[in-house]
Amino acid sequence: MKPKQVKRKKVTWPQAKAFSVHLLTASGSFLAFLSLVAASEQRWTAMFWWLGLALFVDGIDGPIARKLEVKEVLPTWSGELLDNIIDYVTYVLIPAFALYQRGFMGDGLSFLSAALIVVSSAIYYADTGMKTKENFFKGFPVVWNMIVFTLFVIQPGELASFAVVVVAAIMTFVPMSFLHPVRVKRLREINLSVFLAWCAFGAIALAQAMEASEFVKIGIAVTGIYLFFIGGVMQFFPNLGARKV
Repeated sequence: MKPKQVKRKKVTWPQAKAFSVHLLTASGSFLAFLSLVAASEQRWTAMFWWLGLALFVDGIDGPIARKLEVKEVLPTWSGELLDNIIDYVTYVLIPAFALYQRGFMGDGLSFLSAALIVVSSAIYYADTGMKTKENFFKGFPVVWNMIVFTLFVIQPGELASFAVVVVAAIMTFVPMSFLHPVRVKRLREINLSVFLAWCAFGAIALAQAMEASEFVKIGIAVTGIYLFFIGGVMQFFPNLGARKV
């Protein structure tokens, strides 16, 4: 008897497109590797360029995935899990390592800060209810890449830097809303513009080899403070920015 031939399922064009989105997301892991190499060599500008590119990939893969209905086309592949794995490395682990490696808070506080970042963030990623119905994050969404970058550029001093880390780590577990600049619909135009302004100031700081001018430092600080607190303001004023029907 001839052995039965197993029919191979043909890969459809929608499946190929959907899988290419997973490949786009997975490319963030290579960007993370390049960033880690740069951090180990204390090439901070290069490290943040790679992290910035990873942030860009993280910003575009979600909308593309939703448009192509990746979850429905490839139900056995979890883009969300893949995204969380890469996000923990790029948002948390590498910034914590860089903060410790540079040591501008002193050996003790730099080590303690890194420990607070990685532990609090690991617990946060285990929370399945980290997002609200409006797509706000519940608690500080462990975007330590942005926090650490701001500290590197502004250099507020040892104690002030440590205070920022402690406050952000505590806010991870406080039920305050934090903005997702793309997915939150209320005030999206303003919030997205402020986020893009923060990115622009950041790019200028990197172009200045992290020796940013006072104007750039103020721009990063003001836009960063806005992004940190606007979610809480919108939580307190639920009708702020709501469209009238």
